[in-house]
Amino acid sequence: MSNPSWQPWQSGQGDSQRAQDVPQSGQDVPRRPWQQAGLPQAWPGSSPPVQGFGQTWQGQTAPSLLASHADRERAVDVLRAGYGEGRLDKGEFDRRVGRAYAARTVGELALLVADLPQGPVPVNQAAPAVPATFLAAPPPTNGKAVGSLVCGILTFFTAGLTGLPAVILGHSARSEMQRTGERGEGLAMTGLVLGWLSVAGWALVITILIAAALASA
Repeated sequence: MSNPSWQPWQSGQGDSQRAQDVPQSGQDVPRRPWQQAGLPQAWPGSSPPVQGFGQTWQGQTAPSLLASHADRERAVDVLRAGYGEGRLDKGEFDRRVGRAYAARTVGELALLVADLPQGPVPVNQAAPAVPATFLAAPPPTNGKAVGSLVCGILTFFTAGLTGLPAVILGHSARSEMQRTGERGEGLAMTGLVLGWLSVAGWALVITILIAAALASA
């Protein structure tokens, strides 16, 4: 049966060894990088978080990893967002920004922004609806444009006799709408198209009749 590695008579030696490991008063205690920068320390036994702002360092979990310029700028962006939202006062913001630019490791930067959200908090607030009373009234529809459309549709039932009034009303409506800003451009254009088709149809019929009369003479 093997003897245990520690024996009661070795207690004096173990106590003296442990006493040597405990720093005496006045002796410099080794400090971690984030303690040297004057940053708040995390819970005992835990390491500073690596993910704390802007972007996740993929595959980099060591808080002692040296920080890059981009890492510092991301930390400063989060600090600016927190200051803009009123989470930090001016003095605290200035101190943290100075420490961010002076930080050497990712762990130091993570502690600086550990109590801030990941960038600005979005405000999902819909704009209040404006009452209809305060909305500008839409411009009215031009009456001649409506008349042009009606005359253009009636060309199918009057053998094209209302085509010429549709053309006249359509051109008059367009000139008035350009001057007054009224609506009805589509109505006037539809009436003009139907009116000109009927007029062209009548012109074609009259031309054929004249040509037939001349041929029979």
